[in-house]
Amino acid sequence: MIKLPKEAKDQMIGKIQGYFEDERDERIGDLGAEMLVDFFVKEIGVYYYNQGVDDAKQLMEERWVAIEEDMESLQRPTTTTNKNR
Repeated sequence: MIKLPKEAKDQMIGKIQGYFEDERDERIGDLGAEMLVDFFVKEIGVYYYNQGVDDAKQLMEERWVAIEEDMESLQRPTTTTNKNR
């Protein structure tokens, strides 16, 4: 499970409490909001994590193609000259 820094977790708790207050006209305590954060990290966070891995993989593949193209552009043409001809 992802270990969140206390400051980040506290910010998330505040955002959840603000959401409940603004969107649902409900109050949610610190414990309830913290439990929601833990739920999202445990049950939903994996989807965001996997998407991040897929995005990083795609970026690396694109960069690798660019590196291969750059390396190929450094090659010098070869000429086959036969002095006997």
